[in-house]
Amino acid sequence: MTELTVPRDADQERAAELVRDHVTVGDVVQVWERDRTGGDDPEVVGEVTGIEPGYLELDGQPPGEGSVRYDRIGTVTRVEPA
Repeated sequence: MTELTVPRDADQERAAELVRDHVTVGDVVQVWERDRTGGDDPEVVGEVTGIEPGYLELDGQPPGEGSVRYDRIGTVTRVEPA
């Protein structure tokens, strides 16, 4: 697994740049949001199907239904194939 933690002070543009540099379409990722309140389970797990302006598309879903806006991403972990 390879992990990226987005700095808390990163704006949406910087967060998007960091995520784009870390993942590619086809990667399976786990995403934890910035303001999570505990727990070890990721908020979202899925395959990157698009690196869109404004959000990371997972499993072809729109934001709020599986995809995550860049400004909400705290940590992205690429899951290596077994």
